[in-house]
Amino acid sequence: MLATYWTQLVNNLCATVLHPSHVHDFNFLSFREQPIFSTRAHVFQIDPNTKKNWVPTSKHAVTVSYFYDSTRNVYRIISLDGSKAIINSTITPNMTFTKTSQKFGQWADSRANTVYGLGFSSEHHLSKFAEKFQEFKEAARLAKEKSQEKMELTSTPSQESAGGDIQSPLTPESINGTDDERATPEVTQNSEPRAEPTQNALPFTHSSTISKHWEAELATLKGNNAKLTAALLESTANVKQWKQQLAAYQEEAERLHKRVTELECVSSQANAVHTHKTELNQTIQELESTLKKKEEEIERLKQEIDNARELQAQRDSLTQKLQEVEIRNKDLEGQLSDLEQRLEKSQNEQEAFRNNLKTLLEILDGKIFELTELRDNLAKLIECS
Repeated sequence: MLATYWTQLVNNLCATVLHPSHVHDFNFLSFREQPIFSTRAHVFQIDPNTKKNWVPTSKHAVTVSYFYDSTRNVYRIISLDGSKAIINSTITPNMTFTKTSQKFGQWADSRANTVYGLGFSSEHHLSKFAEKFQEFKEAARLAKEKSQEKMELTSTPSQESAGGDIQSPLTPESINGTDDERATPEVTQNSEPRAEPTQNALPFTHSSTISKHWEAELATLKGNNAKLTAALLESTANVKQWKQQLAAYQEEAERLHKRVTELECVSSQANAVHTHKTELNQTIQELESTLKKKEEEIERLKQEIDNARELQAQRDSLTQKLQEVEIRNKDLEGQLSDLEQRLEKSQNEQEAFRNNLKTLLEILDGKIFELTELRDNLAKLIECS
């Protein structure tokens, strides 16, 4: 039967390609949402028991992104720590982002019943995130006002015809937290300036050039990895959307099957049943064609995932090579230090030899002078005799 066919097809597709481990962590992302701004920060949440202390939700700095749903005009803040969503906050006009220090800011989300805190690496990143928050908050307010205007225009004809009152929609108010909730967590910034290379490393410019080359290659791979990760998130969201579409197609096929069964029971409408069967067959063919396209798209996404893994392996290899180059540079620096010590010792020995030679020359000059005087005296004695 048709319903059984669609059930088996969807189940097989979900079991082989749409594995839950690939999509279950990104179910909150919509196909219509696109990232519009991203930064990195340490994520905290207020302790739900004390409402005073901050609890870190990430062990290190993670990516925090603004997402925009163009269909619903909704802005959201989303952050992932590995495969776990640690921030999923919808921006409303009543929200307020508060800077509690030079590198820390917070906002309250009444829907999630919590207060989020972000610790940034610099004041510039905090200011940029706050500017984007205010910008998207204003955009959310304008979108809400337009939506209310449309609702008022839509409700006006029915209100005039019915003569009754229409209750205005309720808008949830965001909780911005108390003064205790805005306490800044004690986050230590262990950022030390990187030492610059000295002039003693000039003889090993070639090794430094190789190290810089590998660093540039590693930075390029990191950028490509970030782009592929974003594409993977978007592709996974698309897979989730297609899974929902397949479920809708299954429900539609079941409904059509029931309709065909009802039409077959009516013998007096055989021609109509035949016509409906033809239409249903066409619909099924269209659904099968759509399903085939989705399967091809899923195969393409799997290839992109494989490419991302290969790039990850290349990045790990380059990282290992960079570490080996750094170790060799340290060895060469040790050899240079040893050679400098030997050179200094040799210079000291040469200086001592010069001093001894100079002293010997002075003594020799004195002896020559004495011999000259003795020769002159002997000559005088010979002349006198």
